Amino acid sequence: MTEREVHEIRDSQVLAAMSHPLRRRLLDVLKLDGPATASVLAEKTGQAVGNISHHLKVLAGASLVEEAPELARDRRERWWRRCSRSLSWSSEDFVGDPVADAAEMLSLDRQASLARTWLAAMETESPQWRDSWFDNETWARLSAAELDELNSRVIALFSEYSERDLPDDGVERRPAFLFARGFPAQP
Repeated sequence: MTEREVHEIRDSQVLAAMSHPLRRRLLDVLKLDGPATASVLAEKTGQAVGNISHHLKVLAGASLVEEAPELARDRRERWWRRCSRSLSWSSEDFVGDPVADAAEMLSLDRQASLARTWLAAMETESPQWRDSWFDNETWARLSAAELDELNSRVIALFSEYSERDLPDDGVERRPAFLFARGFPAQP
């Protein structure tokens, strides 16, 4: 199977599979670092190889990862890769589905946790990295169509940075977590 650009999720069981914190982290590592063995993933996540293997099988069962046998040096070695570069789902497909509601809450918790981790460690960073992070919020009066258009533009901007080929220019580049949310609310 060749890697698809976007995996459109329409099955709540797939949402459930990817929403587990360790499985979501495995998907993130495979996106950033490319294909890996369970041993490499265990080392990067601080988990036992058997635990990683179990979660890879769950992700494979949901068609989120697949084996990459062409990378193996022998029959015992198993490499894994993501099936798609990005994951997407529409809340329209999951109205009233408690699994989807829980997946959204877990996603929000994950985003907040990553932000808290950065803020807690920020003072130990070099000035270059301390000064480069950002947090932006604003209010705007938008129609549903305008909010949807803004979403599309943000996704395009994020994709421009996350899907590009990295230049070989000697500049330090670290994984950066980018997220945005826009929704109706009252100040």
